[in-house]
Amino acid sequence: MGFQELNISKQILRALEDVGFEEPTPIQKEVFPLSRAGKDVIGIAQTGTGKTLAYLIPMLMKLHYAQGLVPRALVVVPTRELVVQVCESVELLTEYMDIRCVGVYGGTNIRTQQDRVFDGVDLLVATPGRFMDIYYNGILRTKLIKTVVVDEADRLMDLGFLPQLKSIFEVLPERHQTLLFSATFSEAVAKLAEDFLVNPVRVEVARQATPVEEVTQERYDVPNIMTKINLLKTLLEDKDNFRKVMVFTETKRNADRIVERLADYWQGELSVIHSNKAQNTRLKALRAFKEGDSRILVASDVAARGIDVQDVTHVINFDIPSMAEEYVHRIGRTARAGKEGVAISFVSASEEERFDEIERLIGQQVPVLELPDDLEISDVLLDEEKVQTNNIVYQRGVPRGGGAFHDKKAKNAKTAEDNRRAVLAKRKGKKRR
Repeated sequence: MGFQELNISKQILRALEDVGFEEPTPIQKEVFPLSRAGKDVIGIAQTGTGKTLAYLIPMLMKLHYAQGLVPRALVVVPTRELVVQVCESVELLTEYMDIRCVGVYGGTNIRTQQDRVFDGVDLLVATPGRFMDIYYNGILRTKLIKTVVVDEADRLMDLGFLPQLKSIFEVLPERHQTLLFSATFSEAVAKLAEDFLVNPVRVEVARQATPVEEVTQERYDVPNIMTKINLLKTLLEDKDNFRKVMVFTETKRNADRIVERLADYWQGELSVIHSNKAQNTRLKALRAFKEGDSRILVASDVAARGIDVQDVTHVINFDIPSMAEEYVHRIGRTARAGKEGVAISFVSASEEERFDEIERLIGQQVPVLELPDDLEISDVLLDEEKVQTNNIVYQRGVPRGGGAFHDKKAKNAKTAEDNRRAVLAKRKGKKRR
């Protein structure tokens, strides 16, 4: 089935043809008729399944053309990057339409955004906090909003935006359509849907937290952070295969370390985004990666959700995420739109338990690759990797020396130094054979 069979307007069809979109994804096929019929929808779909267009296309058809000054539709997302991305998708779809889309988010001048809202808007895309700031300043009128989308609902809950979401729904008209999209359906998301959706139709196009089949998943067992950096450098030297790479870290510190240590090799090919970077810097870095000006994007998990970049060949998990679901969101940055991609994870001894949880979540074991023969195994341990023997933490309310401790699994009890020695011993044994 092509987009033509879904009764999409000629203007949007023409825009889709211009960018080479020929067939709707499963989530789009399911959501289009429900949204156009005015029903509330719960959409459970993993990242990369096309859910942004699933809600935007019917919404834009309802808006039809620019009218008045106040918004008639609202999209709420958790991050600044997602605001920009949704607005870019709107720009793509409305090439042949007269629709005014304004994006508002924190971390930048609120007066500039308020001026744009005041000048007239049909579709408002917002982070929850900035929406309420502009509303309380008396600039925003909500009486004509008839369609509301809550995107990345699980991420909104994780980031603590529930109070702001409740405030938003309190100022919306009583009668409106709500579409809620989430990669997972946690208790918090279920409660949100129960409180604010009316007789919703649930659409689920894939098992929760299931990686897309086109992603080839691999892992390396690596002893410490400095060896991880060496391994990353070794892999990235293969420019023929590693053509467009996203590297995810758990911490801003590691993201900066990677860029600092690899800049001498690929100064013009590296971009970095994390929450300590200024908003303009983050958007500039993302734009450079999207447009192919940089080959490598290093990002903390702020960028794991919703970043829609075409033709990413590899996702590298430099750090294993503390939440197993984030792994699925990260690797969903590659193998988009039916294309193939590779996800590689660097797993240290201290992260083994996290990766066990990931494998339980995705229902499969990720194959372990041999480390490259020319890889330099570092013996340098950073402060956060060193074993702290003098600082013993006791559970509150438990007598010291009592049952507050338990034996860890042997493989998780290794220190980073133990793991480094094991890797070296394994390599020596392999060479002797």
